[in-house]
Amino acid sequence: MNTKVFIDGGVGTTGIEIGERLANRPELELLTLDEANRKNTEARRDALNAADVVILCLPDDAAREAVTLIDNPHTRVIDASTAHRVADGWTYGFPELEPGHREKLAGARYVANPGCWPTGFLALVRPLVLAGLLPTDWPVTVSGASGYSGGGKAMIAQFEADGGAPTAFHSYGLSLTHKHIPEMTRYAGLAYAPIFAPAVANVYRGMLVEVPLHLRAMPGQPRAPDLHAALSAAYEGSSIVNVVPMAESASLSQVRIENVGATDRLTLFVFGSPAGDQARLVATLDNLGKGAAGAAVQNLNILAGLPETAGLRL
Repeated sequence: MNTKVFIDGGVGTTGIEIGERLANRPELELLTLDEANRKNTEARRDALNAADVVILCLPDDAAREAVTLIDNPHTRVIDASTAHRVADGWTYGFPELEPGHREKLAGARYVANPGCWPTGFLALVRPLVLAGLLPTDWPVTVSGASGYSGGGKAMIAQFEADGGAPTAFHSYGLSLTHKHIPEMTRYAGLAYAPIFAPAVANVYRGMLVEVPLHLRAMPGQPRAPDLHAALSAAYEGSSIVNVVPMAESASLSQVRIENVGATDRLTLFVFGSPAGDQARLVATLDNLGKGAAGAAVQNLNILAGLPETAGLRL
């Protein structure tokens, strides 16, 4: 029997990308609404309750409302908004988070898709916390840059307006209260929120996430190879997450925002100082891929009992 899927908000940036990944998959039946009914509450209610899996690509308040419209106990939900990422009763949709998490997802009814920034951050930090290399009370900092498509239609229009982009690069989140911080803190297992210093670059898609560490000040004084070994062990055998060998990392000059292109891959690098007292951990991913649509499709595959990488761009 085919799995029925409804994308609520399928005309937005993430929804369109998800639809492209679900096209031409005979094991899925994609439910759609015509333009006249796309915002009709009753038509949406019918579609939401007719689906086996619903993917919400909506603003936070609209995502919360959509969940209230579902009364079919067999309908499962993947929410790509921020609304439920740290909400009780929702399972965090990062299969690689820790051992056993993929199995939790397979049995979940409500799944909160991770944010793009937390995806890179957690991929780098969570294995180190689990391995005891990074203390839970460590003052962690995370920075980097994302393509402007991460800001949705409004930011895309701003950067692509006549007259050129408003800037080549700019920082944001300067209030230190960005909406991604709660999920970063909770799912990394940190006692204190990291300092988050994000920026937007004048590229459409892709992102680079970086976590610097003063190794000499950390308990046990781990070295870059220790961090690399923990990451390599965490993602051994993964078709999605690639940990670049230390020998290659040391000479790579292509660690850039476009590194993974329009894919659903996640690539991790570890760089160590010659003295061994400092390290820079770097993740590259597509903010619209593993950071959004690719993650939703990966979670859909897990919920439906299908091959995890089906439909992904790898």
